[in-house]
Amino acid sequence: MTTLMVSFLAFVSGIKDRLASEKGATATEYSLLIAFIAFAVIGGVTAFGGALNTWFTDLGTTVAGWAN
Repeated sequence: MTTLMVSFLAFVSGIKDRLASEKGATATEYSLLIAFIAFAVIGGVTAFGGALNTWFTDLGTTVAGWAN
């Protein structure tokens, strides 16, 4: 092999390693997971917020009745 060919192969190998690097992949996956969980919580609160408010109000009234 000539020096030029060795240099070219080293260059191609370096580019290939940079493109195949997965350093940032884990952080991206975790951020997507956190975003999905946040959207699920927001959706749940939006869907059941009124029912939860009624339930806690009734619970508070019941507990306040115990004190009398």
